[in-house]
Amino acid sequence: MEYEMIRAYAPASIGNVSLGFDLLGAALKPVDGSLLGDEVEVSQAESFSLSIKGTFAHKLPPGVDDNIITHSYHFFSERLKQRGKPVVPVAMVLYKNLPIGSGLGSSASSIVAALHGLNAFYGEPFSKTELLEMMGELEGQISGSVHYDNVAPSYLGGLVLMAQAGDKVALSLPVFDDWYWVVCYSGIKVSTAEARRILPKTVPLADTLTFGRQLGVFVHALHCGDRALAGAMMQDVIAEPYRKSLLTGFDEARAFTQQQGAIAFGISGSGPTVFAVTDNLDTAKRIETWLGEHYIQNSEGFSRVCRLDLGGSQALKV
Repeated sequence: MEYEMIRAYAPASIGNVSLGFDLLGAALKPVDGSLLGDEVEVSQAESFSLSIKGTFAHKLPPGVDDNIITHSYHFFSERLKQRGKPVVPVAMVLYKNLPIGSGLGSSASSIVAALHGLNAFYGEPFSKTELLEMMGELEGQISGSVHYDNVAPSYLGGLVLMAQAGDKVALSLPVFDDWYWVVCYSGIKVSTAEARRILPKTVPLADTLTFGRQLGVFVHALHCGDRALAGAMMQDVIAEPYRKSLLTGFDEARAFTQQQGAIAFGISGSGPTVFAVTDNLDTAKRIETWLGEHYIQNSEGFSRVCRLDLGGSQALKV
């Protein structure tokens, strides 16, 4: 049997979206038409191989044995064998376009592109839900616990609420198509493990109640189309008060975006990437420019004006 080459793309994502710690995620799509996410090619071969290209390829550990794409292939192969399906060797190419430890769902993007691409290559043996669960399990091997707030939006697209109830892993939420999401990566690295260690082991009751209220009201506002109410809820009482100490220039950046009338400002995932939300493109561009000049710390940083990527990951025959 001949297998066709597949090229898969998985967008970057904002984990938490400020108010939804570990429970909300949003996929990103730059308004200039550029790609912001990792890509993976899968083609039939004599034996498994992996080559790595892309802007941030040099940031990955040397060798391929410990690469998440290699783990993804072996993980997927084992699941195929359990289904009684034939496993043919493949050559894979990772285009590492997202920085590592950036807060943009870098590892999730690689995992989603790899598993989506492999599933398409082998003729869709796994359902969307099964594949998403596999993505979450692999992401958990990196971060230490299974969570979906990056893999789910990267795979499904849009703004996603983690359900993890019965056969519902994640729920797609309504979005406002006139909101712009400005993201800025400072160029430094913040590991998810480090960003979790800085958090307190317990959360005060008052903060817990605020967290629940904000998330509930936010979801309600999305379904009602109430932009003002939704925006008013986008404040992080769980992680940001502690994690912002890891981010040089965070308070200044927040102050500037507030002066510009931004709807919300916060940390993307574990940081150091920050994001701002506005309903005006000119305002979004001003914020993008200011962050690029004041928040970025080295040549690897960047800022982008985005909308939400409603399509999620894509796997196409080449």
